[in-house]
Amino acid sequence: MNARLPLFPLNTVLFPGQLLPLHIFEARYRKMIQECLQTGQPFGVVLIRQGEEVSKAAEAFEVGTTARIVRVEHLPDGRMNILCVGDARFRVAQTYTDQPYLLGRVDLWPWLPVEPNRVQRISDRIRARLGRYLELLAQITDSAIHLELPDEPAALANIAASVLQIDPSEKQQLLSTESIGDLLYQIDRLLQREVRGLQIVVAARFKPSEEAAPFSLN
Repeated sequence: MNARLPLFPLNTVLFPGQLLPLHIFEARYRKMIQECLQTGQPFGVVLIRQGEEVSKAAEAFEVGTTARIVRVEHLPDGRMNILCVGDARFRVAQTYTDQPYLLGRVDLWPWLPVEPNRVQRISDRIRARLGRYLELLAQITDSAIHLELPDEPAALANIAASVLQIDPSEKQQLLSTESIGDLLYQIDRLLQREVRGLQIVVAARFKPSEEAAPFSLN
């Protein structure tokens, strides 16, 4: 792809395979989504570097992900609720402002692939740490979290990146890595850090008088 793509600057980072629900209320984005629905074209989600979502002056990062609309609910006043799924990573080569919304000339930028057997060990570690992370998150939020973890390294990396509850700037760094191997390495490091933090939070919920099994910080 080397074409003009509608861009939607948001305070979120979208990864391939990730579901993203959006409430569309601004006139310019109603127009953009209507055009995407009519043509079947995706739009691009890019993280805001500076500014606000409702500001025309919002500055966005150059690396984003195409979003394909899979469901739409039209509301009586013209607003819409849509459900999108992340598809392909891209880099913005140039932006245009001749429409009410931002347009970009983009180049698709797939991650450099990796042989599954070369990352088997780190993939297994990520699977275990992600399982523990979700278990701790469920305890903190008093909710049940069930997630099927894929075997394929790229799919595992993307799903792990999408569920991590970290600052958007860190997620943008993940989205901007060169290869799946680099992405797996960064996710493994972040999961180790985040599991430690959640373990401390969960442990703090127990009163000193209560008996609880010690938490491992590994």
